[in-house]
Amino acid sequence: MTIENAAFVTRFCHSLLVADMVQTCSYLTPDIYYHNMPWAPVTGHAAVRQVLDPLVHGANCALREMAIEHTVANGHVVMNTRLETWERKGVRVELPVAGLFIVRDGLIARWVDYWDLATIAPLLATLGE
Repeated sequence: MTIENAAFVTRFCHSLLVADMVQTCSYLTPDIYYHNMPWAPVTGHAAVRQVLDPLVHGANCALREMAIEHTVANGHVVMNTRLETWERKGVRVELPVAGLFIVRDGLIARWVDYWDLATIAPLLATLGE
């Protein structure tokens, strides 16, 4: 199960590049716990979409590339490190991310990403423009 869960999480991460949050949420349990550090945690598909739609859904998608550098897995726990490239309105940011995922019944039940707010702050500033 470890290898399957690692591959599933990798597919999920790459789904963010498709800019379709409906598709991305199909990888998540309905009661998903999502903590996008350093922001407050949220629960459920609607809350995940509220956090991510402005950044990765449809025409809002600012995520350009995702390089998954390392993945480790043990049973239902998967961790990875990624380098995400974000671009919006001429602002380009490379954001190192460490992610923790708990897979339950074939879906991601817990997703926690760790990253530095100061690194992505210039891109976030373009959201209000």
